[in-house]
Amino acid sequence: MIDLGISKMALIGAVALIVIGPEKLPRVARTVGTLLGKAQRYVSDVKAEVNRAMDLDELKKMKETVEEAGREVEKGIYTTKADFEKDWNDVTTGLDGSTSAADHAASGSAAWSPPPPEYRRPDKNWRLKRGATPQWYKARQGVRRQVQSGAARVARYRPRRPGA
Repeated sequence: MIDLGISKMALIGAVALIVIGPEKLPRVARTVGTLLGKAQRYVSDVKAEVNRAMDLDELKKMKETVEEAGREVEKGIYTTKADFEKDWNDVTTGLDGSTSAADHAASGSAAWSPPPPEYRRPDKNWRLKRGATPQWYKARQGVRRQVQSGAARVARYRPRRPGA
């Protein structure tokens, strides 16, 4: 970059004082300072944009690696599932009822029991219904059940005149 030492700055200032003159020098110095500030802001904005672009590239690479790892895990799960189902079918082939009761007694297994009942999801709004407040309680406590306009609310809560 440019090497500007104190001696060079003093030389530039002296030349500017002679060329520009003492009356216009403060205004020119202010203008130069403003332009330098704008240039510095522009350079910092460009640097920030470049950094954001670099971070975005890094995030894209990280996303790709995470997606690849997810695909590998999913593939591993499917192969494990297939192996488990094959092993399960191999083990349970003799348990479909073709064996005799003597075989079960000899092997020490208990009598056959039916499978547990299937899961049945509760009704759609069971939490809402269970937690609903009864209407008589709302009426007693003064809970609003309907929307009321601003004018109706003012009319309802306006103090009554003593003579009316």
